[in-house]
Amino acid sequence: MARRVSTPSSPKKRALPPIGWVVIVALVLLIGGGIWYVNRLNTNEWRHVSKIGIRLPFKYSIHGIDVSKHNGRINWQELRQMRFEELRLQFVFIKATEGASLTDKDFKNNWKQADGVGLYRGAYHFYIPWRTPESQFENFKRSVKLKKGDLPPVLDFELGTNALSQEQVIANLKTWLTLAENYYGVRPIIYTNADFYRRYIKENFVGYPLWIADYSGWTLNRYDDAVIHFWQHSKSGYTDGIRGPVDYNVFLGEVEDLKALCLK
Repeated sequence: MARRVSTPSSPKKRALPPIGWVVIVALVLLIGGGIWYVNRLNTNEWRHVSKIGIRLPFKYSIHGIDVSKHNGRINWQELRQMRFEELRLQFVFIKATEGASLTDKDFKNNWKQADGVGLYRGAYHFYIPWRTPESQFENFKRSVKLKKGDLPPVLDFELGTNALSQEQVIANLKTWLTLAENYYGVRPIIYTNADFYRRYIKENFVGYPLWIADYSGWTLNRYDDAVIHFWQHSKSGYTDGIRGPVDYNVFLGEVEDLKALCLK
């Protein structure tokens, strides 16, 4: 007679202890909260673009760069023809002058070439706070002739000084901006960073178009009610036609808004 083989009983599954459930729930909440937080921050629809090596805020469709002699010789045709994610560069700010006497050696050629390939173009002056605003504006005026369709002149204010008080710096900035507005017939754009915006610009230059350099975050919420037109969000992008990295900017509006900002 065959012997009956007994089947070993399956081991009983141990119930997950309460601390285990606490850990699981905490992980789910942490992951879900992280996803919610990232999506909340990503209101500007940032996405990495391998073609140019940086992320872009795809909430906005008008992207551009700023250049100076430090970018070397530029192939403007290649730059204009480049496409990335069905977009292309549409505007450029070009350094014209610095202080009371310096002129960017590539300005004249860059200014002409940018116009030739159909980019919206703007010229900027690198402001030296310990030089007189009158002499600095004369330097800019000698080099920059604007025409209909050009962007307003730009005052690049990112250099500090201990030689003047805050009140004196503000007064001199107002002098340069007033001279430029009277001469060109349009209110200039102020380029600055977060620190200088809070210290000098916020309470003193209401109504001026702002171009903010800020690489620190996903949004510009910390600028309160400031009317910001341009955002320089990266200094390490790439483009066809330029060797090495270049500053990337975005216009915070539509094409009609950009055209309205230009000289009439």
